[in-house]
This record gives sequence, C-alpha cells and structure tokens, in this order.
Amino acid sequence: MELTKTDLSSHDKPSATPVPTDDLAVWLHEKETILGRLGVDPAHGLTTVEADKRAAKYGPNVLTEKGAESPLKILLAQLTDPLVMILIGAAVVSALLGETKSVIAIALIVIANAALGVSQEYRAEKAIAALQKMSAPNVRVRRGGREEEISPAALVPGDIVVLEAGSIVPADGRVIESVNMSVQEASLTGESLAVEKSTDALVNPATPIGDRNNMVYMGTSVTYGRGVAVITATGMHTELGHIANLIATVETEPTPLQRRMAELGKALFFLSLGIVAVGTILGLINGGAIQDTFLNGVAMAVAVVPEGLPAVVTIALALGAQRMLHRRALIRKLPAVETLGSVTTICSDKTGTLTQNLMTVKSIYFAEGRDNVIEVNLRQEGASIFRLDTDRRMFNYRPVRENVEATLLTAAALCNDAQPQFSSENVFHILGDPTEAALLAAAGVHGLLKADLEKHMPRIAEVPFSSERKRMTTIHSVDGKVPFATVEHDTNPYETSVIPVYNGAAYPSYIAFMKGAVEQMVEVCDTIRVHNDIFSMDTVHVHPEHNPNGLTYRERVLAKDAEKASEGLRVLGIAYKNLDTLPKKVDVEQVEHGFTFLGFVAMIDPPRPEVMDAVARCITAGIRPVMITGDHPATAFAIGKELQIISDANYETAKKAGHIYTGREISMMSEAQLNNAVKHASVFARVSPEHKLNIVQALQSQNHIVSMTGDGVNDAPALKKADIGVAMGITGTAVSKEASSMVILDDNFATIVAAAEEGRTIYDNVRKFIKYILGSNIGEVGVLFVTQLLRLPLPLNTLQILWMNLVTDGLPALALSVEKGEADAMQRPPYDPRESVFSRGLGWYLIRIGVVIGLLGLAVVTLVPVQRVDGTALSFLMQLVQTSQGATVAAPSAYGSALWSTMVFTTLVFVQMGHALAVRSERYPIWKIGYGTNKAVIGAIALTVGLQLGLLYVPFLQDFFGTVPLPPIDFVICVILAIVTYAFVELDKLLIVRRHKPVNGLTAQS
Repeated sequence: MELTKTDLSSHDKPSATPVPTDDLAVWLHEKETILGRLGVDPAHGLTTVEADKRAAKYGPNVLTEKGAESPLKILLAQLTDPLVMILIGAAVVSALLGETKSVIAIALIVIANAALGVSQEYRAEKAIAALQKMSAPNVRVRRGGREEEISPAALVPGDIVVLEAGSIVPADGRVIESVNMSVQEASLTGESLAVEKSTDALVNPATPIGDRNNMVYMGTSVTYGRGVAVITATGMHTELGHIANLIATVETEPTPLQRRMAELGKALFFLSLGIVAVGTILGLINGGAIQDTFLNGVAMAVAVVPEGLPAVVTIALALGAQRMLHRRALIRKLPAVETLGSVTTICSDKTGTLTQNLMTVKSIYFAEGRDNVIEVNLRQEGASIFRLDTDRRMFNYRPVRENVEATLLTAAALCNDAQPQFSSENVFHILGDPTEAALLAAAGVHGLLKADLEKHMPRIAEVPFSSERKRMTTIHSVDGKVPFATVEHDTNPYETSVIPVYNGAAYPSYIAFMKGAVEQMVEVCDTIRVHNDIFSMDTVHVHPEHNPNGLTYRERVLAKDAEKASEGLRVLGIAYKNLDTLPKKVDVEQVEHGFTFLGFVAMIDPPRPEVMDAVARCITAGIRPVMITGDHPATAFAIGKELQIISDANYETAKKAGHIYTGREISMMSEAQLNNAVKHASVFARVSPEHKLNIVQALQSQNHIVSMTGDGVNDAPALKKADIGVAMGITGTAVSKEASSMVILDDNFATIVAAAEEGRTIYDNVRKFIKYILGSNIGEVGVLFVTQLLRLPLPLNTLQILWMNLVTDGLPALALSVEKGEADAMQRPPYDPRESVFSRGLGWYLIRIGVVIGLLGLAVVTLVPVQRVDGTALSFLMQLVQTSQGATVAAPSAYGSALWSTMVFTTLVFVQMGHALAVRSERYPIWKIGYGTNKAVIGAIALTVGLQLGLLYVPFLQDFFGTVPLPPIDFVICVILAIVTYAFVELDKLLIVRRHKPVNGLTAQS
C-alpha cells in the first residue's frame, strides 16, 4: 500500500487501491497532514485491532517474486528441441526394427542433453531474494500506546516506527521526528554520502529519491542519530518493491549464441528430414529391403544431429568462464561468455570503474591567487601512503610553503572525521570518507599528523555538516604547545606555528575550523588571510597585474572556485576563527560568522592508470566506450577527455556536438530523440538508474550489443536488460550482482575490456569447433547418402555414428575451445550480433570440407577390396561395374563386411583428426602459430586414436560396436587420408581466407 496525492485530498483512511509508486507525493506535505490522513496518533500508534484490519487489507510487508518456471516445463522445452526430436524419432524407428542397443544409446544421449539443459536453465530468480534479505530483522513500533518489537512483515501503513543508528529501515515512511538522523541510501540511490533527515515538507513534486530528506526507504540504514517515521508504503509498493517489479518484468533478449544455436537447430532439423526422406524414397524405389532402408534412414538422421555439440558448447563456455575468472571477471550466466565477443558498446560508471574511487589532492589555492600543486593518492583498500621512522618524520615529507598553508592543512586535518591508523609495522592507513581521507593525506605528507595535532588541539564541539549549509565547523581548545611546521625557504627553512598568532600575542584559548563548499563558505567569512596579513573579503586585490578586472577578494575566490569546478575538480574551502571564549550555545547562529578565509583544496578522483590503454584498445577493436555517471557534467567531461572517451576541445563544444547529455535532458526527450542522442553521445552525467535503463533500450533498438555496469539496487533493472549486465564485485550490492551476467571482482573498466577480448576468443573457438563438428557430420551423411543411392550395404551402424558424433567430435572440439586467441582479436570489429551461424564463409567452408571428407570416405567405401564368401576380394566399385555388365558377384563374407565397415569407420575418425589439427586457426597456418601451442588438441587427438584402437582390439568393445582388427596397411591408408584432409584445410586458408582485406583500418574477419 502507498499514500498518494489523491489520498491526501479525499478522506482520512488509507487508499484501498494502491497506485504506482511514481505517484507518491508524501514528501510534499507537512507531517501533521500525513498523520491525519493515515488516522494515527504518533505518540500512541495504531491499535492492535486497526493494525490487524490493515494487515488483512494490504497484506504482509514482503517483496514477492515472480514464480520460476517448473522443471517439468523446462524439460518439455528441452525435449521439443528440433534436434532432440530427430533423435527421439530415430530411437522410435530403431525400437520398431528391434535395434535395442541403438535405442539405449540414443535414449542415454537424449537424457544427458535434457539434464544438462534443465540444470543450466532451472535457476530460481535470486535478484528478488537478495532484495528480501535487505529487510530489517525486527522493528520497533508504537502500538496501543507502547513500544514493541515486531517482524517487519507485520508492518502496515500508518505504523509508527522508531529508528536509531544501526537500524535497517523496514518500509517506506515519512519522517516525523529527527535528532541528527542520517541514513545511508547508497544501495538505493548510488549516493555514497549519508543523507541527513528532516521533518520539513518539500515543495518540488519532481524531487528525486536521493533528495527527499524527509523520507526513509525500505532497505536503507540509519548511520547516525535517531528518529521516528510513519509508514506510508509497504511490500511491493515501496521503492524496493518498484525495483522488484521492474526486475520481474524486464524482458531479457536471447544472446547471439542462443539465437545462432536455435537457427542451427532448425536448419539441421529440416536438412535431416529432407535427407532421410529423399534417401528412404530412393532406397525403396531402388528395390532395397524395407528394414535396411529404414535403418539407413535412422543412421542418416543420427549422423546429421551433432549430438555432442550442446555439451561441447556448454563445457567450452564453462572453461571460458574459468579463464575469465583468472582475469578478475566472474561469469554468472554462461551465455554471457560468448556474448562478450559481440559487444559493440560498453557503458561504464565513472567512479571506481574508470577512476580509482579515491580523491587526489591536485592543488591548494592561496588567497593571493597562487596554486601550490601537489598530488596525494590513497589506495581504496587503505594501503599505506607513507611510513614513519623513529622520529616520526615521513619519507615522503614535504615542507609547507608558508604559514598560511600550515594553517590551512591543519584545519583540513582537524575539521575532519576520517581516522588515521597505524598498523603493527607502523604503516599509516586512513579510514573514512574518501574526500576527508585525501585531506588527511595532504596534511600528513607535510608533516602535520592528525594524532599529533589533536594532542594539543582536541576537538571539544562541532556544528555538523548539513546538506543545506554544505559546510561543517569544529571547535578546538589550544594548550599552548601547538606543533610547528617547517616552511620551505630558498636559503633558510624555518619553523612556523600551525595556527596564526600575530605580533608575539599568546595563542588563543580556542580556535574554530570550517570546511565546505566555497559559495557557502564566503557567506560567513568577513576577512581573508593573505600571507601574514588580514584583509576584508570586499577589498579589491592590491596587485593590478594579478587582478586586471579589479575584483574584490570575494569575487576572486568565487571566480577561482568556478574555474576549478569547470576543470572537473571538487573544491573545498577552508577557514578559521580564533576564539577567546566558547559561545554559550554551539550552533550555526552562534558560531558560523566572522571567519577568516584561508583558501581551498581542489581534488579529483583520478583515472585508473590502466584505463586509458583499455579505452584505446576498445576503440581499436570497434567497441564504443560510453561513460555514465551521477557526477557533475564538468567532472564527467574532464575525466572523459583525459581518457579520450570524448575528444572535444571543451565542455561547450561537446554539448553543441551532442557528445554529452545530462539526466535532466534525457528525462525531457521522447523515445525517438533519445534513440538519436545515443548514436553520438559518449558521456552521460547526472544520470539516475532509470536513465540507465532508457539508455540501454535506446542502444539495443539500434542493434547494439550493450554492456552496462552498475552497483546499486536500483541499477538492477538496467543490468538485467543489458546484453551483458556487469556488477561491481567490491562496491556492488547483492541485488545488482544477482541481476547481472558478470561481476568484475576489481571494479575495473580494464577488466571488462579483457573479458570482451576473451569473449571474442571464445566465439572464434565456437566457430572452429562448429566447423570441425558439422564438417565431419556432413561428410558422414554424404557417405551414407551416396551409399544408399548406390544400393550398397550400410557402412556404419548407429553406434559407430554416435561414437564419432560424441567422442571423435567431442574430445577434439573441447580441446579447440581452449585455443589461444588470434593475434588480431582486438584489431577487428565486433561480430555482428545478427549474423547467421553460417556467415563469413562458414557455410561454404562446411560444404567444401564436407565434400572432401565425404569423398575420402566414399573412396574407402568403393575402392577397398572386400573379402567374399567364395574367397575372392573385390571392391564395391568393381562389383558395381561387373553387375552392370551382367556378371554374378559373390556376396561379401561376414568378416569381409565387418573389416570393410571397420575400415570406413576408422578412416572417418582419422580424417577428423587431420581436420581437428588444421582448424585450430581460421586465418593462420598451424606451423606459424606452433603445433605445440595447444597441447590439449594434441592430447585429444592422441586420446581419440587410442580409444579407437580400443574399439578395434578389445573383444567386448568389438562385439558392441561391430568392429574387427585392422591390418597395418589399412592404418597407413587412414593416416595418409588424415594428412590429405589436413593439407586441404591449410590450402583452403591460403587461397580463401587470406584474400580478405582490412576494412576501415581493422583486420577483416574470415
């Protein structure tokens, strides 16, 4: 249930018909109005009777999930797959003909493939389950005039909930009491800073969730203070419920590989029907025995179906996922492994993915207009920035440049809630907000350690930061032993006090430090410090060469602030005020006035050093990188330009060219306008997760394969909709990870690019083993079909065909799946996701290699002498010639037929080994890439040959497969024919594949 605009203007009872969450307007009304309309006294809460009524009306406060498909339904889908239906049909015919062994073998294959498919597809939807885990364990409510703890599922609209630091908010509610209460909403909004809550009504109906500071939302957590809220929405009508609905309703598209496999299945289904029908009809017309004719039909049907292909594809993707894991990418959904090879656009968050997710102090601005440029980095995981020796001096120590800098850095260290820590090895770490950590680090490398400063200037009071004031103030007592800082001087470095004193005066009893947004800071600063002098903020700068426009100090500070902000830097002003006595009341009115402005610190979250190369590799590979961030457009542009994601000279040029858009502009666009905008845009700033979903859909409407990153709960719909949803392993929520296809364990853009390269390699390898498997199958079918036309005995039985399709095809195909990437994998465009599985020459290649394998098999079928019952040996070709001339030819003996069949069987196996060796590369001869560079292929060939020998020489296998031992000369023939196949494929590459020329500067794809 949720309270709406209509509820507030109609009657005192909650609405009986819930409406979409987007219509929620509770934040626009005073708390008294909300309480009155919900019919609840905040001091007493609902009565038990009323709570029970509302529970019956609105249901439990839980997130419901869309029912997963039943295993039976998934199994039915597996069994109605076209290729499986062919096998089932073949098994039925075999059963009618009494071929029990064939029926058992085919049935086992059908069961194994179905089990594999069911286990792969039957996964409960875990994203909503992860949302449910975000609910509170128990909640304190006021009911019937007393506080009690209840299950969050029992909450109803109108319940009065008591919150304190550490509480998880159990449902959406309007804040009616707040004592310095701050709520961490990063999992919902993506904003890292906790939001200070207020009871005041807001005025803007379009206020985004992250700015509704009089609301609390299910799944967020209270980090500071305490408060009370009245519940306005429960269950699926909360903001989390809205996200759960989106997750359940987002339609996911089949991956390129799934589409290609479906296309292949249909093609083989109709090919099989056609071959079997034609072969059977011709067999009957030629006067063949009905049973033999139908057995031939079964054999051809089994030969057409690549029984091992589904398992090979699944195992190949699993092996690819393992390789990606070594590159810090965890694959959650196997088809994503191959889809990465077709990605055309990578939409990436900025913070932590393109950047280091740490603030770097770039410069300190002094009042006279000079920048002191420094860089101080902190690793996100808290790695050391310096060590201390016995006299507590830092190895990276830098002296300050003058007194005002010492005071500014002292203020930055003390007006700061980040905490330095020293490990047992005396290594310095900083815990806390990244911005405050950067300030501590900047002070630290100048010898100003917070711990030392606090010994002599402990904090005794503060005015906390608020989003309205955008500043914070701390008050410190001064004990007369203030630390000194060393000032850099050309000839004689000297020490100076870290707080300003003049003309030998005593230290003040107290000092107040302030930091915050410069615009808000100058409002409460009357003076400014220039070197050792104090001037009014409204004084015109005294040096005309530095101030040609005659600006006051206040105007100069604001202009410099705007200049730094336009460069994408985050600017924090620093000020101080000496106090002789403490104010009677420490609050904004009593404290925050009459400050002296010192200067400001400019910071930025710098790009990861490896990302620029990754972006360049993307562009070379024909993949378009797009930055999507909630940050300021100027900051986004600055990072995008540095990484060469955007090439415009300045922000204004980029805006005019349509290369950068804001979330507000996206909200005002029609679908057609957004579709046009995404064609050229490289940066999207101030973007919400809802905008992310719109951007994904717009790109997909133009046939892009989209990778989208996200870490928050409300990123889940966009992650699920994207072709490759990429969650952050470090900062990502459980919900975002469950909705994604891939999790990057180091939150690094370069990892996504590495995964895309691996995806291309995997798709290349999928093409290779499709070439290998289908080429062999076409050759087998050709042998069987022509044999049927010539009215010759069946050269292969069903079990032999199944052996070739599973073992002889399967083992080398698996080995091909681990082939290393082609040298030009990231120097050619992405594969067209709409392309057919037979595109770029693969279909014609299958015909060529199928004809070669078929001809070699038929050569053995027709030319190898077959022992006859009269003791003679005569090939079937000579038999056809003699019978056509009216001669009578003795029938083959049982041993002669078995030896002939075994020779055909073994020839086709050996020929496939030659094919497997040569197909390792689509573009390069094997002697160039090295015969031993894929030991798995060599091992698979050796193992297959060994197993084939087992079929020929192990008695019980001979009986089962209908084979006999081959003479040595026959093995020589088989090896020669394998070499012929290998030579043909290498010649084919030379004559066909390497004719392709580069396209648009990128290597053409074969």
